[in-house]
Amino acid sequence: MKACIQRVISGKVVVNGEVVGEIGRGIVALVGFEKGDLTSYVDKMARKIVNLRIFEDDSGKMNLSLKDIGGELLLVPNFTLAADCRKGRRPSFQSSEEPSRAEDMFGRLVEACKEEGVPVKTGIFGADMKVHLINDGPVTFVLTNREL
Repeated sequence: MKACIQRVISGKVVVNGEVVGEIGRGIVALVGFEKGDLTSYVDKMARKIVNLRIFEDDSGKMNLSLKDIGGELLLVPNFTLAADCRKGRRPSFQSSEEPSRAEDMFGRLVEACKEEGVPVKTGIFGADMKVHLINDGPVTFVLTNREL
């Protein structure tokens, strides 16, 4: 499981010209699932995303989490995060989780983040999405199940 999280001023996902998820200040997280990922990773990732201290306090230090600032979370499924680009020039998606299982895990992640007490919006699994965001910083981190 991999997540690319970005601290944002705002973010939205558009599908077929329609906004399907939109947030103000918070985190946009692109999330991909790999074969062998365990469901236990999902709950750990949810806790990590909402509690990671990546927002500045009054002293300008990254000491505040999404929960601390009352921010919002936009979760976007993105199977390309599981790509292997080590060989050749074309990414391999052999390690990407099967779509039906990945969709189930994504749904569990959405619920786990909501259970953490933050407002959650999402993209649409399997859709051709246009993701718009204003990255604040820029501040971007890549999390994997190995760091949880």
